[in-house]
Order: sequence, then C-alpha cells, then structure tokens
Amino acid sequence: MSALVEPSPSAPTHRRTDAPVTRAPDAAKSWSSLSVVDEIAALADEWRALEDRALVTPYQAYGWVRPFTDTVGAAERMAFRHAVLRDAGGAALAILPLVITRRSGIRFAEFIGGKHANYHMGIYDPAFAAGLDAAGARLMLAEIGAAIGGLDAFIFVNQPMQWQGVPNPLAQLAGGPSPSGAYKLALVPGDGEGSLRRSMSSHAHKKLKNKRNRFVTYGPSEMVRARTPAEIARVIDAFLRQKAARFAMMGIADPFAPPAVRRFLERGAQAEGDRPPVLELYSLDVAGQSVATYVGAVQAGRFSGMATSFAMDSEVAKTSPGEILLVDLIRLKSREGITVFDLGVGEARYKTTICDERDDLVDSFLPLTARGHAFALFSRAKREAKRRIKASPVALKLAHRVSGWLSRGRKPAADE
Repeated sequence: MSALVEPSPSAPTHRRTDAPVTRAPDAAKSWSSLSVVDEIAALADEWRALEDRALVTPYQAYGWVRPFTDTVGAAERMAFRHAVLRDAGGAALAILPLVITRRSGIRFAEFIGGKHANYHMGIYDPAFAAGLDAAGARLMLAEIGAAIGGLDAFIFVNQPMQWQGVPNPLAQLAGGPSPSGAYKLALVPGDGEGSLRRSMSSHAHKKLKNKRNRFVTYGPSEMVRARTPAEIARVIDAFLRQKAARFAMMGIADPFAPPAVRRFLERGAQAEGDRPPVLELYSLDVAGQSVATYVGAVQAGRFSGMATSFAMDSEVAKTSPGEILLVDLIRLKSREGITVFDLGVGEARYKTTICDERDDLVDSFLPLTARGHAFALFSRAKREAKRRIKASPVALKLAHRVSGWLSRGRKPAADE
C-alpha cells in the first residue's frame, strides 16, 4: 500500500534493534529543553546559526529544507514537525526536521526530503553529538515522540554513520545497513586533476579521453552554471525534459514530473539575501543546446550530487556527455575549494569509475507502540530484501524488469 502524507493542519555489520523507544534508566540527559515547531520560518535565524557550526548534510541546510517544504511539502500537504533541543542558555543543540507520514493506518515520523534527499540526518552541535550515546539518543527520541504525540514509530533511512568525522547519534540505534551506500571523492583544493588521477584507473582515463575527443567534433561547448532566473529556467527545462525521456524509456513513473518539484528547484537555486543558494544547476551546452545537466547541493565545503541527466535523442549522447560534465564539474569544485564531492546514494558504473570512497549508510526502525513494532519489523524486512536484491546483479535486473512491467500496467488505469 502506498504511503499517504498526513494532511497538514493548515554494508557493515550492525546490531539489530526493534526495542520500543522508551526512556532508558541510565540515560544521561544533555539538553535542558525540547520544543516542536510546525513552521520552519519561525526557526530561520536559529536554524542558520546552528547550521554554521553544526554537523549538517546539504539536505538539512535551511536553504534546502525551506524551499522543499514551501513547494513539494505544500503541494502534497505534508505535516512538518521540527524538533529543537536547547541548552540551559536557550541555544540550539540539535534540530531534527521531520515529516509525519501515514501508511496502512500507521503514523510515523521520518526525515524531510524522501527520495530527493540522499542523506537523512539531524542537525547537531558537534560536541552535543559526540557526547550523545545510544541511551541518550533513545531518550531524545522518546521525548520527541511524546512532544509530537500520536506517533507509532520513527523510520529513519539512509543515515550516514558519521559526518565530518563525528558519529551520527541516531546511527547508534540502527537496525541494519541501508540497501545502498553513497559514493564520494575527496578533493585536493586547486588540484582536481590530481584528485581524478588518484581515484580513476588509467583505463578509465583513456576511455574518457577518447570520449572527449569525439565530443569536441560536435561543435563548441561550455559548462554553464545557472544563476539568473532565465538561466535557471532554461537548465531546469532541459533537466526535466531529459529526465522525462529517460524514465519513459525505463517504463517507470518520473519523480520529477510534479510541478512542485520544478518550483523547488527554482526556489533552491536562487540566492536569499547575502547567502548563496544551496542548490546549484549546471548544463553542458553544445552549440547553445543542453546535452547534459547536473543538480547539486552545497554545504560546508561539500558538493553533493542530487541528480543528473543527458539528452538521449542527441548524437552527442554516444560520447557520454553526463560523464564529461561531471569530470569538468569536479575540476571546477576543486578550484573553488570544495573538499568532498559525493555522487549520492545508489549504484552506477560512473560512480565507481569516478569515486574511490563511500559513505556507509544505515536504517533505523524505532517503534513507539505495539502497532509501530509490527510496522517497524515489516519496514526493516522490506529494506533488507531490497539490500539483498541490489547485492545480486541477476536479482536486480529481474526487479527492474518487473518494475517496468508493473508501471506499464498501471498506465491505462491512470489515464482513465
């Protein structure tokens, strides 16, 4: 059964846990107060002040979450609950940006962003995160659940085990590894070429050089970053058109098709005041026409790839323009001082070709009620099955075929 967002009132080894989230008798409480805020705008200054010093992925930055809640969230009538923990002086120690979802009669909380966000995590003061053990993390969730009220479970997927060298507090409660990891490349500022030589094999370099030699025969090209409203609109047009063609060929629903997703990209790519936008949009143009695009999010020296596309109906597609754009973008980000470039969650040949590291991700299924306990068991089993399928090339190929058949089978009903 598909998930219904609750209407708004307006591969390492892990210890598995299905224990209900209750207050542990030996839990040390390292915060003084907790509040739950529905409207993100009320937290703008506090969120950004914490973000400037905190452990935070690009997907929990205010400049990513606010555009998402105002566009996709509003269109789908999502119910948001932002949990804020503060110290005795009232300073924020952590913010957990949550959305309340209903599925099969179960009401649970998860991190905002869904499949549009590669990493799901809270925002933590580094010292607070380092001092929060498993008992403290469990106590924190018990208090958040009580403050929100009526929850059956917390379902947290694709959580990094650590961030910036500090353990992610909620990863201590993981029920198992996520189906996929996230691929990344450490950059040496100012030496993108050296970073690529380190990570890519000589064979991969030779293949890319041959593709680039063929690519230049199609005419003058340039990598364009969209900054003005007109440029942003043009790159988004190309991105959505290319993505639609790709998903149509695969026979599956296009997650970028809803108009609210376009508005999210537009909002996120525009600067707000003196702060640069979190979202960056790039296009590789040949003779003025986009042949590939890249959407990424930037936070604290890290560039996180969200989505990429290429023009399948172009002759240039034979030269892998998406890979050429990616390599050029890595070089650019190295010159700009970015130290980590990640390609997001999921397996793909180009990711393993470019990257030499990965972030291991974990899932947590934490019940608050008896119903939540059964749902957590089901959710964990489903994610484990997905992980096993992805680990088997034969099973993964079969799963893609079945998904395509089912999607094509649903089209007539949708048209009716």
